[in-house]
Amino acid sequence: MSETYDRLVDLLVDRFEVDRAEIGPDTKFEDLDMDSLFLVELLLVIQSEFKVSIAEDAATPGDTVTAVAGLIEDRRLLAARGAPAAQSTGERA
Repeated sequence: MSETYDRLVDLLVDRFEVDRAEIGPDTKFEDLDMDSLFLVELLLVIQSEFKVSIAEDAATPGDTVTAVAGLIEDRRLLAARGAPAAQSTGERA
């Protein structure tokens, strides 16, 4: 897995007290009993921790941990390229 994936898993375990054994690449947030409100909070923490801009509706409970790690990586690449428009809309790259 990627460094971003590993950091996201660490964030879920350390900040949100998710059991590491329950998290896998194909684990959906709904499988972890995480709803839309939780995801808003998670995305706010991700913005702070990863220094990226992600819309509050950029992820859903049906998304996998791997998908959100990919979203973070996409936003980091866009930021490095200076493309703020896609970052602020919550569009998936």
